[in-house]
Amino acid sequence: MTLKVLVIDGQGGGIGKALVAAIKRTAPHLPIIALGTNAAATQAMMRAGADQGATGENAIRCQCRDADMIVGVIGILQGNAMLGEISPVIAAAVSESEARKVLVPLDRCGVHVVGVTKRPMEELIAEAAETVAAIVGQPDSR
Repeated sequence: MTLKVLVIDGQGGGIGKALVAAIKRTAPHLPIIALGTNAAATQAMMRAGADQGATGENAIRCQCRDADMIVGVIGILQGNAMLGEISPVIAAAVSESEARKVLVPLDRCGVHVVGVTKRPMEELIAEAAETVAAIVGQPDSR
């Protein structure tokens, strides 16, 4: 059975791009679907190695229905996050999905998770990719 792994991002897609690249390094055979709130975000993730991509609220909503894992910043759970790019429909689709979620804490999304120390984004991306690899049972390739 092939896992359905989604990486969701918006704005310029920089964090999604970094997540896709890091996951591909730690679990190279894992297929990734890039879902952007806009075309620029989707294109950035596709350039980083995502296997498929789609853009917009409806694509995200539909793909979340049967996803096995959703990866992104914590703001994808909050309607109107990312300067409004995460609609309430997207936030509901992500939060209601039965998929496992690997979320990067990003205080710019307006969510502060107590107990999480401020760390460089590169470390958070690497940890997210390692978490994805551990969940899917791939050996760490470092």
